[in-house]
Amino acid sequence: MTTPPSAPSDVRRSVPRTDTVLDDPRLAGPVARLGRALVKAGVVAALARVRAGSLAPEAVVDGVLADLPPTATSLLPVVNATGVLLHTNLGRAPLSAAAVEALATAAGTTDVEFDRASGARARRGRDTMAALAAAVPEAGGVHVVNNGAAALVLAATALAAGREIVVSRGEMVEIGDGFRLPDLLVSTGARLREIGTTNRTTVADYLGALGDDTGMVLKVHPSNFVVQGFTSSASIRELSAALAGTGVPLVADLGSGLLRRHPLLPDEPDAATALRDGADLVTGSGDKLLGGPQAGLLLGDRELVERLRRHQLARALRVDKLTLAALEATLRGPAPPVVQALEADLDGLRRRAVALAGRLREAGLAAEVVDSEAAVGAGGAPGVPLPSVAVALPGSLARPLRLGRPAVVGRVERGALLLDLRSVPPERDADVEAAVLALRPGCHNHDAG
Repeated sequence: MTTPPSAPSDVRRSVPRTDTVLDDPRLAGPVARLGRALVKAGVVAALARVRAGSLAPEAVVDGVLADLPPTATSLLPVVNATGVLLHTNLGRAPLSAAAVEALATAAGTTDVEFDRASGARARRGRDTMAALAAAVPEAGGVHVVNNGAAALVLAATALAAGREIVVSRGEMVEIGDGFRLPDLLVSTGARLREIGTTNRTTVADYLGALGDDTGMVLKVHPSNFVVQGFTSSASIRELSAALAGTGVPLVADLGSGLLRRHPLLPDEPDAATALRDGADLVTGSGDKLLGGPQAGLLLGDRELVERLRRHQLARALRVDKLTLAALEATLRGPAPPVVQALEADLDGLRRRAVALAGRLREAGLAAEVVDSEAAVGAGGAPGVPLPSVAVALPGSLARPLRLGRPAVVGRVERGALLLDLRSVPPERDADVEAAVLALRPGCHNHDAG
């Protein structure tokens, strides 16, 4: 008779029960902070490691504590060292401290739609709308929906459902992740009247397409590409003059959310200029160059904006209290991080890079300071390089830095990992240094391992 191996049986007998581990006093705090279900999942995973022989039974609780996330969300903070100021995959615009504080204030019960003086219902987000109107006095009316695409969908639905939208073929853009502007517009029930060619569209093309079935003329800023060479396009001012007296609204989709012209981005269209040039309605995003939360901005003629605000679809596109709070704080508060990064002094970036690279070299790591080119990102200012400075590290560090805590995301060029400091707030330099130093042999960085 063959005696079965005793090792598996011994391991199973040494594995503690799930509820026993959960009742350990050291897990009481995490359970209160993260919830019992999330901590239990961590316990189950740790016990599986015990059964596999990769974790000692007496170290189960330590293993659970080491693996638990810092918060109940799976999202983790990331240091953006790519040099792309508005990185869509990293959440676009980081919020200002004022906006973050506003989020915390609005997270509980708040007077988002309540008049405390009268005790009656009030207009939702009235103070946020007032802040937006003050930022763009050229707009007779303002409204906010949940993103830039939603702003355009609301305009197309309210103005052109069942009718025609006149738009240049050169402005039929793809806005990312496979979503295409013409498909988005057609989904509203509107029909597209395409005019001109990819590289040239004139005012006469627009006028020739107008008819009794025209719902609106759409002018789209091709924010994520540049066409150069034999090109021509009709400006908002030219179109406004040509459409005078026709009753056809001119809608300008600017995308980037730049409210006023910025000297460093002279070719980037802004809402104030578009409205002064005669656009009846301007749409844009709140989480791009404005530097706020994801939101769709609608700015323009008072009656037109009110018509959109009262449309039934507007209810489905309504923003929540958190967006309203963060947007108001962005509009009224200090310059948001994206603006600070855009305006960062090149000499200051170089001093930071020299200091950071010096400290890393003192720790025995290969690091050098190199010139770099940053970019706005998220479709803003395409083809406009932003002079910058980066710390160059071995390319082999890219992945472990992405997996570390804090996670640091740079970009790899010609085999080197570049940590571009234009997109890194100065106060995060120490975090970048700590993350890199944690990768030295003998240092423990749980996630990077």
